[in-house]
Amino acid sequence: MESPMTVSAFGHRHEQVVFCQDEPSGLKAIIAIYSTALGPALGGTRFYPYASEQEAIADVLNLSQGMAYKNALAGLDLGGGKAVIIGDPHQVKTETLLRAYGRFVETLHGRYYTACDVGTFSADMDVIARECHYVTGRTVEHGGAGDSSVLTAYGVYQGMRASAQHVWGDTRLAGRTIGVTGVGKVGRHLVRHLIEEDAHVIVTDLDTAAIEALRADYPIEVAESDAALIAGDLDIYAPCALGGALDDDTVAELSASIVCGAANNQLAHEGVEKLLADRDITYAPDYCVNAGGVIQVADELEGFDFDRAKSRASRIFDTTMAVLDQAARENIAPSIAADRLAEERMAQIGRLAQIRV
Repeated sequence: MESPMTVSAFGHRHEQVVFCQDEPSGLKAIIAIYSTALGPALGGTRFYPYASEQEAIADVLNLSQGMAYKNALAGLDLGGGKAVIIGDPHQVKTETLLRAYGRFVETLHGRYYTACDVGTFSADMDVIARECHYVTGRTVEHGGAGDSSVLTAYGVYQGMRASAQHVWGDTRLAGRTIGVTGVGKVGRHLVRHLIEEDAHVIVTDLDTAAIEALRADYPIEVAESDAALIAGDLDIYAPCALGGALDDDTVAELSASIVCGAANNQLAHEGVEKLLADRDITYAPDYCVNAGGVIQVADELEGFDFDRAKSRASRIFDTTMAVLDQAARENIAPSIAADRLAEERMAQIGRLAQIRV
C-alpha cells in the first residue's frame, strides 16, 4: 500500500488533496479537504466509474467545496470534504477495497470524516469502520443513524414552507400544486409530508416501480414525462433526481413560482439563476434546503438521537428564510446570499482558532 500523496489543487482553495492507491485491491481514490475552519471535514464517499482521473478530480474538488458551504450554512461545527473511489461499484467493490480505503482515511487522523454518497451505503461504512475511526452514516445495528433520506426530505419540506412564506406570506402548502421529479428515497418521504399537508402532488420518475409503490400509498397524480410536469400548472417545482434539472429550456417552460428540491447541483449553469429571477421564480438553493441528511449523519458523531437531529433539521426553515430575505434585501441571487452567509460563518468561527488555550 502506497502512502497518501498530497498535492496542490491549482485553481482551488482546497487545504489538501490526497491520492490513494492500493494495487492488490484495485483501490483508486481521491480525498479532497476544502476547509477545516469550522472543524474536521465531513463529506461522503462517492463510488463511481469516472471516464478519466481528471473527471474524478474535477468532481471531488467541486463536491468538497460544496460540502464546506453546506455544513457551514447548516450551522455545523464541521468543515467540508469529499472522497471519490474510481470504478463501477457493482463490479469492483469488495471488502478488501473498502478496508484499504478505510486505512487511507485513518492516515488523515481525523481531518476528514467519511459517510455515504452515490455508490456507497451504510453497510459499506460499517466495513470501512473496521479499519478507520472517522466514519459516520453507519447502520442502526452499529449505532449509526441509518437512512439519511428521512431528514433530507424533512429539511426540503421545511425549506419549501419557508419559500412559501417568502413568496405568499403563508407557510401552509394545503391546496398548492407541487411537482416532484424523482420519487426514490428522498422524493418518497417528501411526498408524504406534502400529502399530509393536503397539497396536490404530481410526480414523475423513470423507475415505474417507484411510481407504483408511491401510488399504492398516496393519492398522487403522475405526469407523462418530466417535460409535461414542468410545463404544467404548478405552484412549486421540486427536482429530487439528478443534477442539472434546471436549464434554459426548462426555465422557459416552468410555470411554478418556487423551485425547492432535494437534488444537488440543480442549475445546469450559472446563468440559470438569473433566468429564474427574470421570470420572478424564487429559487431555494439546493445545498441550503437539502442539508438534513448531513445534519443527520453529523449528529451520529455525538451518539445519534433522532429527535435531536430532527430538531436541528427543522432550523432549515430559518436558514432558508434568512437566505431569501438577504437576497431580496440586497437584490442578489439566493445562491449568492447563501454563499455569503456560509463564508461569513467560516470566517468568523474559524477566526476563534487563533485564540490560544
